[in-house]
Amino acid sequence: MATRTAPTLSDIEAARERIGAHARLTPVYGSATLSRQTRREVTLKAENLQRTGSFKIRGAFNRLSTLSPDERAAGVVAASAGNHGQAVAWAARELGVHATIFMPQDAPMAKVEPTVGYGAEEVLVGTGFEDAMSAAVQRVEETGATFVHAFEDERVIAGQGTIGLELAEQLPDVGTVLIPVGGGGLAAGISIALRAKRPGMRIIGVEVRRGGYTIADGIAVKQPGALTMGILEETLDEIVEVSDEEISEAITLLLERSKLLVEGAGAVGVAALLAGKIDGDDSVCALLSGGNIDPTLLLSVLRHGLTVAGRYLVLRSRLGDRPGELIRFLEVVADTRANIVAIEHRREGVALEVADTEVELTVVTRNEQHCLRLIAALESHGYPVERLR
Repeated sequence: MATRTAPTLSDIEAARERIGAHARLTPVYGSATLSRQTRREVTLKAENLQRTGSFKIRGAFNRLSTLSPDERAAGVVAASAGNHGQAVAWAARELGVHATIFMPQDAPMAKVEPTVGYGAEEVLVGTGFEDAMSAAVQRVEETGATFVHAFEDERVIAGQGTIGLELAEQLPDVGTVLIPVGGGGLAAGISIALRAKRPGMRIIGVEVRRGGYTIADGIAVKQPGALTMGILEETLDEIVEVSDEEISEAITLLLERSKLLVEGAGAVGVAALLAGKIDGDDSVCALLSGGNIDPTLLLSVLRHGLTVAGRYLVLRSRLGDRPGELIRFLEVVADTRANIVAIEHRREGVALEVADTEVELTVVTRNEQHCLRLIAALESHGYPVERLR
């Protein structure tokens, strides 16, 4: 294999010409909520509204559009946690190329099903991206197909870099840009473009802890590639790390206040802002790199996020096992204007006095202060409260 070299600004501009009729020019939105919370001007680049739901279509289409006739005939193979696979499948369909996509067995169905829908052959293998990668490389060796790497490819990087060209034009005065970092192809391409077009701009990569489970599955790789890491060492000002807890808060806020559905990897820039990990008071743009979050994960994230924000309260209490006592208990809850969504009444299987019964209650509240008022009201009426979450 020829030695990989970093794409140039000319490569990125050429990629823009190739993909211009296929990839969307995604919008930027100002966020009053984030600006108020962080005390700086915050803008969001909504690449979650891109075709296939993420930025990956840019690099995939640029790579496939440069295949020779013989390479097109042999087909392409990719390994993906989901978004890259969808993008390669979509680009292959548009260009009339057969695609085989290897994904981890636990890849979100929100990313697996569209890949098949775009006409690709889908193979689920192993427990992580590295397993899918190994199987994909083996298939390439067996068939002679072209391997389309998710990030360690200069033409893929050049395609992702077209976002940098758009940012330079859409936000010429922004001070800082926040870019998710997994394999590094997105951050590498954007930073090459921005260093050429806006050399004074601060560029910060945002990643999650490597090697463990994360809800940011789109950037869940063990480490960036050699090519991308070499670029990032030259172009990024710094890299910060966020936790799943911080990402969960960002997903919830973006959906509720900005009306933007964003997956974990796409929310890391906002997570870093909310967690106070981006210093300074200059204007900042967070790239929302994708919106392909699995619905079951989204439900869990939203429940958790609303609970942390004091919008859901789960509590346990004890009351006398006599007629009318449960009604009196619930009247206290109703008087505080909390809305009951679930209740469980137990007499057996728990350690209680013989004349007591246990109640577990899930209620919708307005905020943390409302939660505290409800707890205080119950306790003032003689009902002990154990807050579960």
